[in-house]
Amino acid sequence: MTLMAGLLLLVASDPGQVSASPIAPVPQAEGCREPDGWDEAERRNPRYIVFGELHGTQQAPAFVGSLACALATKGERILLAVEKDATDDAALQAAWKLPSDQFGKALAKIGWVGRQDGVASQAMFAMLVDLHELKEKGLPIGVVAFNGDRDEAQAKRYANLAGQGPHEAAQAENIAHAAEQGNYDRVLVLVGNFHAGKQRVNWDGVQFDPMAARLNGFGNTLTLNMQYAAGTSWACIRKATAAARDETSLTEDAPTCGLHPMRGNADLNRSPFISVTSPTDGDPLPNYDGFFWVGTITGSPPLAAE
Repeated sequence: MTLMAGLLLLVASDPGQVSASPIAPVPQAEGCREPDGWDEAERRNPRYIVFGELHGTQQAPAFVGSLACALATKGERILLAVEKDATDDAALQAAWKLPSDQFGKALAKIGWVGRQDGVASQAMFAMLVDLHELKEKGLPIGVVAFNGDRDEAQAKRYANLAGQGPHEAAQAENIAHAAEQGNYDRVLVLVGNFHAGKQRVNWDGVQFDPMAARLNGFGNTLTLNMQYAAGTSWACIRKATAAARDETSLTEDAPTCGLHPMRGNADLNRSPFISVTSPTDGDPLPNYDGFFWVGTITGSPPLAAE
């Protein structure tokens, strides 16, 4: 299944090798546009825009991919950061250099096989294939895999942080490191919405900063939480929860992965858009700076669960 009809997303072969020369705008690709509300987000002049998604839907990759395309066609240099293992980033960059008829096969070997959760979805894979297929059009969009420790030295550097702090810190540093390697105007981050929060997390007295809070230390960061109307997503949930939901007799407390109904938020009956909040002086730091609305969600299964 393709990411979206007419998506034109164009990538540089290496996030560290983006041309510094001005990029002329090109004709807008069909089906590729800035969502309503983008102008308000742009006025905040964020270096990093973090999209906190519900994994396993078709709509989240489509939303972010379309925005990246629209910005690039205006001449902006874009880095797209995806929640794939940082240890696989070198392989991802090498695959980027392959011709189109070899890329899909190479990409499928990079962290997809055996993953049954929504992170390794068909929609995410399709987005990356679209990116690669159209990279020769000349627009500078880089891609980076940022999830987790990229090497042992990084793991040791953050080992003293509490709870999930080391993982969150590594995510943020990997994104910032890739951004520094290229001459980018904007960095779009697609990640699970827990990592997209700005407020310090307190888990039974164990406190740590989520990725977006750390990323804000590297540059102005705008975080948007995904909102959606009821539908389905591909998710892994505990069997007891599934049994209660589906009225079956399953009792094992192991996760079951599949398409699951999601209640969603109140249906806004609108096409996808961005809403940015405007907190008043003295208000506490919000966990998110706004939300992105994707409408009714449809689950996207994993590319290669087995």
